[in-house]
Amino acid sequence: MPSNQTRIRTPAKKRQIRYAVVGLGHIAQVAVLPAFANAQNAKLVALVSGDSVKRRKLGRKYRVPAFSYDSFEECMTKCDVEAVYIALPNHLHCEYTERAAAMGVHVLCEKPMATTEEECARMIRAADEAQVKLMIAYRLHLDKANLDAAELVQSGKLGEPRLFSSVFTQQVKAGNIRLREKTGGGTLWDIGIYCINAARYLFRAEPTQVLAVTATKDEKRFAECEEMTTATLRFPGERLAQLTCSFGAAAVDTYQVVGTQGDLRAQPAYEYVGKLKHYITRNGKTRERVYDAGDQFAAELVYFSDCVIRDRQPEPSGLEGMIDVRIISALYESASTGRPVELDPVIRQRRPTRKQAIRRPAHREPETIHVSPPGG
Repeated sequence: MPSNQTRIRTPAKKRQIRYAVVGLGHIAQVAVLPAFANAQNAKLVALVSGDSVKRRKLGRKYRVPAFSYDSFEECMTKCDVEAVYIALPNHLHCEYTERAAAMGVHVLCEKPMATTEEECARMIRAADEAQVKLMIAYRLHLDKANLDAAELVQSGKLGEPRLFSSVFTQQVKAGNIRLREKTGGGTLWDIGIYCINAARYLFRAEPTQVLAVTATKDEKRFAECEEMTTATLRFPGERLAQLTCSFGAAAVDTYQVVGTQGDLRAQPAYEYVGKLKHYITRNGKTRERVYDAGDQFAAELVYFSDCVIRDRQPEPSGLEGMIDVRIISALYESASTGRPVELDPVIRQRRPTRKQAIRRPAHREPETIHVSPPGG
């Protein structure tokens, strides 16, 4: 077996967790719904959307009933739903997590977890009180490329890791939900969160201080949202992480970790379509490692379903999601005030490890209905 492959897991029990997908936007249509075909312990049984055309056409395509948001609780009951994948706009994550938990339904929620730390706390409390599982959809916590990167950084082969740098940029057209203040739009919420989370799992630590600046061209599409943000995070051990994310630049996604004896560059680093690549430099020599394309969303479904079946707490948990939300909120505060923001210490006992790696075969991107990608 090639070194960049991992064996497909078999669930503990031959049963499938019954899912409803809530929200049928771009990511749900191109990634989440097709992923059920590659997740043997997960079964799609219902859809929830406010768009009647999506409900009709996608319900027919996937041969499951589709419900409106007003009929959410009816959907949970009628379809005997055991878990939901919440792919709604950011500002609705808390509401629908609480509604699902109140019905005794497990929750796999897209990131960012919510738009405030208080909402995150409510989501965690709702899941705890209902004794249901809550996982935030950090798909890269199950991706072999990024887990290998974390292990390499911690192995000492690059020496002492000193700095992290990342650029994640793309063009987002006017009217896209990522640019709307009401729905939780913003560069840090949408793409900056990947860079922040990567710095945390690569350093295996939490930042103690953050500083950020934003910049915005005079364009109508950026009337409610900054065009780009640059942030610096200080970590224990006098380590620094720096990131820039933008909605007004060409598509780039990369990160680099520099140690005292070598460095690792991942490019592309955060993609869910196509191959991921590492460039590792030690002793003046660089080698390339290529990771074949896979279905990262099917991996999420397999992992979360296995947690439900085995009654195990998932990693990434609600706490993982809340930590990123706290950091992002502090960064926006820093950008607004022009001053660094200190962060209280957080104890994070669980980190993603290579044992979590799950690989599923990639699938073709399906045709979409009433949605458009960020760039159009």
